[in-house]
Amino acid sequence: MDVTPYKEMLLRKRGEILSGGGRDPLTVTMDTNTRQGDLADQATGNNEVHIQLKLKQTDAKILQAIEEALERIQKGTYGVCRDCGDPIAEARLNAIPWTRVCITCKAKQGS
Repeated sequence: MDVTPYKEMLLRKRGEILSGGGRDPLTVTMDTNTRQGDLADQATGNNEVHIQLKLKQTDAKILQAIEEALERIQKGTYGVCRDCGDPIAEARLNAIPWTRVCITCKAKQGS
């Protein structure tokens, strides 16, 4: 299997996460979330901060998975399911290039 396109996708996604669009929305949200306004405004501001924190956590998890996928490319084990050892379908790798498991094993994890 030619891993070059997957490596390019992984590097591109890593760059997107690391650049963050050049702004830190969490800082902007926290700066504007002062004690001004009514309780509804404050609750909305708190909710925005919570959402931004969750997004940052998700990005960190994806970034870690990307780094692991790049390591698997170097080791020659990219595209092989961690759980069963079968090849991961190209359609799944195209959708989630940092995935560690095939769709069958992922479905088993969900049940």
